[in-house]
Amino acid sequence: MLTGQRGLEVVGEAANGREALALCRRLQPDLALIDVRMPEMDGLATCRSIKQECPATSVILITVYEKSEYLIEALKAGAAGFLLKDITQPELITSIRRVLRRESLLNSEVVVRLLGHLDGETSSREELLPKQLSEREYEVLRLLVQGKTNPEIAQQLTISVGTVKIHVEHILAKLRVSDRTQAAVRAIELGLLRTTA
Repeated sequence: MLTGQRGLEVVGEAANGREALALCRRLQPDLALIDVRMPEMDGLATCRSIKQECPATSVILITVYEKSEYLIEALKAGAAGFLLKDITQPELITSIRRVLRRESLLNSEVVVRLLGHLDGETSSREELLPKQLSEREYEVLRLLVQGKTNPEIAQQLTISVGTVKIHVEHILAKLRVSDRTQAAVRAIELGLLRTTA
């Protein structure tokens, strides 16, 4: 399905979670596509282990289930995205490219589910944020959580794409996360969206 796609190279395949983790340790890929239901170590456990041992590797989990619990657990495990197995090839390629550009795969429906699930689980912002976000960073974060791309954020805030990229880098550093999806999850966990809405 990915063979022959410009700019994408399959560097390994694994039959189970343990093999996937071993391959990630050895090859340090940019991205790992992981089936939620794998033998020996399920996809969620594999994702957690990959993100702990190979934090630069983005993980997309693939499943037949469209249950909120799986989605939320996948994002908590560090997944950059969550796709259904019946996804078309063009949609899969687009999703992979978005994650490789550090863009979020979250859409507004997912954000609503996360907010509903995490409501009441939020922690004190002050104790978890090492540095306060600037007002502009809050604006960028709010749009990032909505799944907006850098050009869309730039257009909406009337700033350059380069400036958006700098704000996103600052947000990732301040939230102590490695990608936009995790920034969105972290923002929801910390209750940051309620102050920016």
